[in-house]
Amino acid sequence: MGSNVKFTKMHGIGNDYIYVDTSLYDIPQPAEQARRWSDRHKGIGGDGLVLIGRSAVPGADFTMRIFNADGSEARMCGNASRCIGKYVYEKGLTDKTSVKLLTRAGIKTLALHTDKENRVERVTVDMQEPCLADRHLLATADGSMREGGITVCGQELRGTFVSMGNPHFVIFTDDAEAVDVASLGSALETHPLFPERCNIEFASLLDGNRIRTRVWERGSGITLACGTGACATAVAAHLTGRAGRKNTIVMDGGTLEIEWRAADNHVCMTGPAEIVFEGEIEIK
Repeated sequence: MGSNVKFTKMHGIGNDYIYVDTSLYDIPQPAEQARRWSDRHKGIGGDGLVLIGRSAVPGADFTMRIFNADGSEARMCGNASRCIGKYVYEKGLTDKTSVKLLTRAGIKTLALHTDKENRVERVTVDMQEPCLADRHLLATADGSMREGGITVCGQELRGTFVSMGNPHFVIFTDDAEAVDVASLGSALETHPLFPERCNIEFASLLDGNRIRTRVWERGSGITLACGTGACATAVAAHLTGRAGRKNTIVMDGGTLEIEWRAADNHVCMTGPAEIVFEGEIEIK
């Protein structure tokens, strides 16, 4: 028999993960637990597993490790970061409304927006600067691509590479709703152009500053939302002259407000975080 672990199921506009406080529980083989617990038929169900810890690094309050539903470890997740802000504040682990979170993509600052009952309604994450060139993530001569061509499933597509701590390839189309995200997303994720696989966004412009975006997440498949993907979409839209620096990204699970600040080149993401339910599960 294994030991039992208490978990919290949370979501950020539908991007749902299983959260565990590692100051209370040791999680051996987290990749395997992520695969087992994320199963929507035989487990808790979710896009992956998020481990929250206390930080021993100066300048950070907490740590985040995130494992996708297939067991692969991600460097960063915007929606999970917002949920961690809500978790640590409402669980009484901190009384700060500005929290420093150490991720594999660096330290991110979370600004917590609370309501009259002192509950966290929304969180703004300073995602820092986007990376537009990385030869480890994109197999081009200089590691960059803006409106570059790629052929999959017999279709030639044009997209823009943006890394927000994890790699994204943003494809603008007249109608994101008409895209076969499952077929094209899975083919693009594992395309040789992306040595470490890639997150894929299909986006189309709506009225005003609104951009409709559908997501194929590396290691998880189609998800209702992706925080770093929303940021990458907004950056790509501005880079290609389609939009300004402040945009509302409309995803299957809801909307995120993204600002790419001119003053410091940082991308800020604001959106909700919700607790779904809590429970216990056995580590096997």
